[in-house]
Amino acid sequence: MEISEDEEQSKKIASQEGKSRKGGFRTMPFIIANETFEKLASVGLQANMILYLTKEYHMSSAAGTNVLFLWSAIANFMPTIGAFLSDSYLGRFRVIALGTLISLLGLSVLWMTAIVPEATPPTCNLRVERCVSAKPSQLMILYSSFVLMAIGAGGIRPCSLAFGADQLCNPNDPNNERLLQSFFNWYYASVGISIMISALVIVYIQDKAGWIVGFGVPVGLMSLSTVLFLLGSPLYVKMKANKSLFTGFAQVLSAAWKNRNLALPPRDSDGWYHYQKGSKLTTPTDKLRFLNKACIIRNPEKNMEHSDKTSWNVCTVRQVEELKALIKVLPIWSTGIIIGVTISQHSFPVLQAITMDRSMFTEKVKFPAGSFIVFGITTLTIWVAVYDRIVVPCLARFTNRKKGLTNKERMGVGLAISCLAMSTSALVEKKRRDTAIREGLAHRFGVVSMSAFWLVPQHCLIGLGEAFNAIGQIEFYYSQFPKSMSSIGVALLALGIAVGNLVGTLILSILNHVTKRGGKVSWVATNLNMAHYDYYYWILCFLSVINLFYYLVCSWAYGSCEEIQDWDEKEGMKTQELSKLDIKGSPLVL
Repeated sequence: MEISEDEEQSKKIASQEGKSRKGGFRTMPFIIANETFEKLASVGLQANMILYLTKEYHMSSAAGTNVLFLWSAIANFMPTIGAFLSDSYLGRFRVIALGTLISLLGLSVLWMTAIVPEATPPTCNLRVERCVSAKPSQLMILYSSFVLMAIGAGGIRPCSLAFGADQLCNPNDPNNERLLQSFFNWYYASVGISIMISALVIVYIQDKAGWIVGFGVPVGLMSLSTVLFLLGSPLYVKMKANKSLFTGFAQVLSAAWKNRNLALPPRDSDGWYHYQKGSKLTTPTDKLRFLNKACIIRNPEKNMEHSDKTSWNVCTVRQVEELKALIKVLPIWSTGIIIGVTISQHSFPVLQAITMDRSMFTEKVKFPAGSFIVFGITTLTIWVAVYDRIVVPCLARFTNRKKGLTNKERMGVGLAISCLAMSTSALVEKKRRDTAIREGLAHRFGVVSMSAFWLVPQHCLIGLGEAFNAIGQIEFYYSQFPKSMSSIGVALLALGIAVGNLVGTLILSILNHVTKRGGKVSWVATNLNMAHYDYYYWILCFLSVINLFYYLVCSWAYGSCEEIQDWDEKEGMKTQELSKLDIKGSPLVL
C-alpha cells in the first residue's frame, strides 16, 4: 500500500498557506451549496413518496413502505462504495462530481414518471375501488430512478464533508483545530436547515401543485447544485487518492493466511516486522494478533529493506493496524443497525397524519402530512448548536473533559432516547386508533377528531436520539481511524442505517405475513384503523431496549478510546488531536 500518500497529502495541504490560490473559505459556498441542494431535492421527495406510491402506483401501505425501506437501504449503502472510490482511486472531487450528475439524472427520470401518463397505472381511488396494478415496465422506470438517486447520494454524502475539511486544513495555523471544529458544527447545521426547508416547502408544493411541479422543483435545484459545484473546480484543493486502501486490507488477510503456520516472534523482538521506512509503527499491537503474521519478515537475516513496498505475501505494520482499527469498531457499529430502523420510520407517520386533524389556526390551513419530519430535524439542528455552545461547557466543569460527554456516552444516550421514541409512537397510535373506532371509522376512511400534532413528540425524540447517536458515531470513527480512512469513517454511519433499513424491511414483511394468517387483518394493513400499528411500534421498542443492553456490552468490551495509534500523519495534528474535534460528520441520512 502506498502509505507515502499521507505525507504527500499533508505537504500539499501545508503548501496552500503559502500559495493562497486554492482552498479556504471562498470554496465553502460551492461545497455546502452542493450538499444543501442535494438534500433539498432528495428529502423533499422521500417525505411524501409513500403517498405517490399508494395513490399513483396503487401499492398497499406495507408494500410501499418496503419499497422505501429498500430505496433508503441502497442510498445508505452506496456511500461505502463512494468512500472506497474516493479514498482508493478517483479522489473526493471526482466522486462528488459524478454523484451530482447521476443524482440529477435519477431525479429527471422520476420527474418523467409524473409527466408521461403511460409511466403510471390508470388513475383510480384505492379506497373505494379495485385499482389496476402497475406494469413491470412502469415499476422498472420508477425503481431505476430510485437506484440512480441512491448511486448519486453515494458519491456526495461520504465525501462532501471531508472535501470541505480539505479546503480548510492548515497545520501552520494554531487556530486550525477550532476552525475545523466550527466548520463541522455549522456544516451539519446547514444541512439540517436545508432539510427543514425541503420538508416544508417541497412537500407543500407537491400537495398544492401536484407531482409534476413537485418533482420539477427538485430537478431544478439539483441542476443548480451541479452548476455551482463544477464552477468552483479551479479553486478546490484536490487530494490524490490512496490507491491501495481496500486492496491493502485484502493483502493483509491474504498474507496472514499464507503465513498462518509461522510462529509469532517474541513480543520484545525487533527487526521481525516489515514497516515503512522512517515510520514509528515498527511493531504491531497485541490485539487481533493473528493478523500480525501478515507483516512478519520470513528471513530477517537478509536485512529486508523497510519501505512502502508491499505484496500479497508481506504487508507493512501500518496496513495491519489499519485493518485492526476497522475490525475493532465493528461490534459498536452493529449497535447502530436497530436505531437505523427507528430513525427511518417516515412512511407510517405520514399515513397516520392523513387520518388526523392537521388544521393550523383555521380549518382552511392544513399542515402537510409529509412535513412532520421537520420537527425531528428542527430538534436535531437546535440540539447540535445548544450542545456545542451551552451544554458542553457546562458538562466540562463537572467531567473535567473538554468535550463533556465521551463519544461512547453520547451514542448510549441516543440509543436510550430511541427506546423512548418508539414507546411514545406506540402510545400515540393506540390513542389515534381508539379514537377512530369510537367515532365509527373502524371500517372506512375518515379524519378522526384528534390533532395530528400529537405526532410531534415522537418526531422530536427521534431527532434527539439521532443527534446523540449518529453524531457520536461519526466522532468515534474519526477518532479511531487515520486520516486516510476519513471517508470510510463517515460512510460507516450510512452503512449501519442501510443495514437497518434492510432489517426494517424484514421485520415488516414477517409481521405482515404472520399477522394476516387465517384471514385476519394484518397489523400493518392499508386501513390503519383496522390494523395495529401500535403493536408494530412496541416490537421496535422491545428490539431497541435489547440493542441498548447489547451496546453496553460492546462498549465495555471495546475498552478505552484514548489508546489511539500514532499513524505518522505529519500534518501538525495527530490522531490524538483529531479525536478532540467535535466533528459533526456525515450529513443527515434520511
